[in-house]
Amino acid sequence: MFTYMKFNYFWIMVDDLLTGIGQKIKAIRLIKNLKLYQVAEKANVSKGLISKIENGRTVPSLPVLLAIIHGLETTPADFFSGLKLTDGKNFLHQTRNNLKEISKEGATGYHYQLIFSKPFEGFVFESVILTIDPSSSREKVVTDAYEYKYMLEGSVEYWIENEMVMLNEGDSLLYDGRLPHVPINCGKTRAKMLVIYLYNQNRNHE
Repeated sequence: MFTYMKFNYFWIMVDDLLTGIGQKIKAIRLIKNLKLYQVAEKANVSKGLISKIENGRTVPSLPVLLAIIHGLETTPADFFSGLKLTDGKNFLHQTRNNLKEISKEGATGYHYQLIFSKPFEGFVFESVILTIDPSSSREKVVTDAYEYKYMLEGSVEYWIENEMVMLNEGDSLLYDGRLPHVPINCGKTRAKMLVIYLYNQNRNHE
């Protein structure tokens, strides 16, 4: 029977790598040719939850993360190998040369650059730059976070459930990401926004 307690010390390695964790789960799953439902069954979680974690739309709790690692048929030591560890400083400095491109399933024409991700007292603060191509395509999504958007360039139609908000350069928007939402670039030039996610790590998962 898989137990969680003996792996608790690995949590210190997660620190500011929460988006990287989702990417690594997906990478290991694809390398091992495992389907979402196969990992989900072994981890005793839904495949929808794993998909949301892989795509950066939710943050796994420690028990869920360790269960997924078990479902991937690997060990915490192997899973965390190669992930950058926190250096123990009381500040986080990220240069533009170190921004990381991240991909999200079903987001054609949506380009994400991770600035940083950091947990604070049960919450995870994550910031990305999102660039949206003209005539991009995407369905509405949900996240387990409060989301703040600040328009840096261009304009988008921002749909939250069935209501549209027009965002122009300099405008901002704050909402509960559990509401279905999507930004749509109907213009002829790229639109760019700063996106800040505030995840609650204590929120119960599926």
